[in-house]
Amino acid sequence: MHTVDAIVIGAGHNGLVAANLLADEGWDVVVLEEQPAPGGALRTEEITAPGFRSDLCAAFFPLGAASPVLRGLDLPEHGLRWLHAPDALAHVFPDDRCAVLSRDLDRTAESVAQFASGDAKSWRELFSQWQGFRDEFLDALFTPFPPVRAGARFLRRTGTAELLRLARMLTLPARRFARERFEGEGARLLLSGNAAHSDLSVDNAGSAVFGWLLGMLAQEVGFPVPEGGASELVAALVRRLRSKGGSVHCGVSVTEVLVARGKAVGVRCADGEPIRARKAVLADVTAETLYGNLVAPDWLPSRLLADLQVFEWDSATVKLDWALSEPIPWTAKDARGAGTVHLGCGEDGLSAFGAELARDRVPEQPFLLLGQMTTADSSRSPAGTEAVWAYTHIPRGSDRDTVRRQAERIEATVERNAPGFRDLILARRVQGPAELADHDANLVGGAVNGGTTAIHQQLFFRPVPGLGRADTPVDRLYLASAAAHPGGAVHGGPGANAARAALARDHPLGPGYAAVIRAANRAVYG
Repeated sequence: MHTVDAIVIGAGHNGLVAANLLADEGWDVVVLEEQPAPGGALRTEEITAPGFRSDLCAAFFPLGAASPVLRGLDLPEHGLRWLHAPDALAHVFPDDRCAVLSRDLDRTAESVAQFASGDAKSWRELFSQWQGFRDEFLDALFTPFPPVRAGARFLRRTGTAELLRLARMLTLPARRFARERFEGEGARLLLSGNAAHSDLSVDNAGSAVFGWLLGMLAQEVGFPVPEGGASELVAALVRRLRSKGGSVHCGVSVTEVLVARGKAVGVRCADGEPIRARKAVLADVTAETLYGNLVAPDWLPSRLLADLQVFEWDSATVKLDWALSEPIPWTAKDARGAGTVHLGCGEDGLSAFGAELARDRVPEQPFLLLGQMTTADSSRSPAGTEAVWAYTHIPRGSDRDTVRRQAERIEATVERNAPGFRDLILARRVQGPAELADHDANLVGGAVNGGTTAIHQQLFFRPVPGLGRADTPVDRLYLASAAAHPGGAVHGGPGANAARAALARDHPLGPGYAAVIRAANRAVYG
């Protein structure tokens, strides 16, 4: 039986982040991945036409560029290079007006002022507020809950009164928050459109935080892409891990977490081969997979298993990738330099889109997130052409006919704001929920956020009511996926939290730490 210090199940970015942090401490780490290549939702392939490189799932990474977790790994030293389109984001209205969010603050202010002159000053004030506490906020976001140290620094920086106002802001629906801050529809839709990157309606409580955070990051770090594709971020993580002595093994399916006397002691693979872990097993898999398939139910509290029965996934996804003979001929010329484009809906349309999904209905007018990849990275397609994708959400459980109809609506939506778009299509690829889950088993039913981002499943409610930590009821077993706090997107937070928990358990005071965690788990789960 092969023995290592730690086994990481899954070579998505969270699993690779966790493995890197453990290897930094001298641990012997092995990562096991069932797919033929590492990366999970970070994959880049030629799926439309030769020479056109498409990101199969995730593509733009504002949280990745700002994340203290990924920045701390110094991935540029291992080959990662961030690239930017001229503008981070454009929101194209159905009537062809366009609002632009650029890393150039003056350009953003000028754009929103076209909708209401006072909004230029309001946008600058909002960004200045962000700059005042961004470090403390990001540290609090990417550490285990509750973020005691980061929260204390936050309080010292802002004061109680300002902290309470911020807390109120973060509970607001995105549409309400945007209307409190701005007079014009341009600035309001830059925020509300970013909120719609989550699975929440802009009218849901708590959706404001997503629009505000992504909007401020777009202003500060843009919506960058890895040169060559999302898979280059994974390649940098793998190179770094190997330089520290860790290893990644693909095509290896884990079927069981081995537990003895309440402690995770290794895993069993599909070929029957067991691998022993001296110190920890970290799982970059869904909570359902970990607790429903990999760990024998005898080791789990019945209350935990009952809570998992009501775990809520985010909406399903339909994604189109195109190879175009030329860039998209937007009638709104300001959209031509944006890496990311929002279109299909104004304010009322965004509300209607969210309401239809909440009722499990297919929106007749979809809200689109569209990526002009060659505009951001010229290596993605031959000179003069464009590699483009767009996606929208549909209800969970939608059939293939629904996917096909919604793909047609996606193309029609782009055509309305860019007449002649369809004539430029050299090839296309449609991915529905089944295809997305084939790339990454964690994208269950086409859900891209690892579970709903609604407040009832965030913080210490994620994945079920508990401690808000990576620790599980099984000693030395840690949940390292987007199912754990702080949730989805590419930032490495869940993987880092799992690694920190494993390192704390291995500390000389670790047995006492483990006893505290076990007692807390008993209090929560019974």
